[in-house]
Amino acid sequence: MFPLRDTVRSNSRPFVTWGLIAISVAAFALESSLRSPLFDQLVYSYGLVPARLSLTDATSWLSLVTSIFLHGGWLHLISNLWMLFIFGDNVEDRMGHGRFLGFYLLSGVVAGLAHALVDPTSTLPTIGASGAIAGVLGAYFVLFPSARVLTLVPLIILPWLVEIPAFIYLGIWFLTQVSSGLLSLGAAGAFGGIAWWAHIGGFAFGALAGLSFIRRPRRAPPAVYDLEFPPRYS
Repeated sequence: MFPLRDTVRSNSRPFVTWGLIAISVAAFALESSLRSPLFDQLVYSYGLVPARLSLTDATSWLSLVTSIFLHGGWLHLISNLWMLFIFGDNVEDRMGHGRFLGFYLLSGVVAGLAHALVDPTSTLPTIGASGAIAGVLGAYFVLFPSARVLTLVPLIILPWLVEIPAFIYLGIWFLTQVSSGLLSLGAAGAFGGIAWWAHIGGFAFGALAGLSFIRRPRRAPPAVYDLEFPPRYS
């Protein structure tokens, strides 16, 4: 199932969401300009390597943030940023720009820690924004459960477009991550090297964080007044 758009309109411009997308694209452009061994060195230096995390080396923990902005290919980049583009604006609108930025980065950190806890001895670098974006999906799940997601469902003959309630679409997505994560336990390198537990950890954190914003009203758009021309003076 591929999401095309949601039905919730944002009352404010999602500057942070756009900025995160732009930074990720710029970082990928830098990656694409490098050849081995420089590319491998970049990924290993700034990607998350669980076995490298050390309490005695504070700089190793920076990879929990820097890894969010690196991607392994165009498909990886586009699939992640498309999800952020669809769901990020509404979460940003509810949280506010500054809080959303902190939430996004913290979601990525929590997702990275979840991955490292499940596979602490791994020496393979993990890169991508999917853990942070999973946090956005988790927040959307609790903040906009009644929204609908226009979804492309691929069929054998013709594609099928259907609007699916957000809580069902994102609930299915999360259950898929959990089932794949459980199957991947003890199977190093399985499932294409996808960090399922980063997705699970990010989504769970996002859902918990989103609960604190449920009762906050969405910001109202600026008032528009009808003026008579020529104006009347009293």
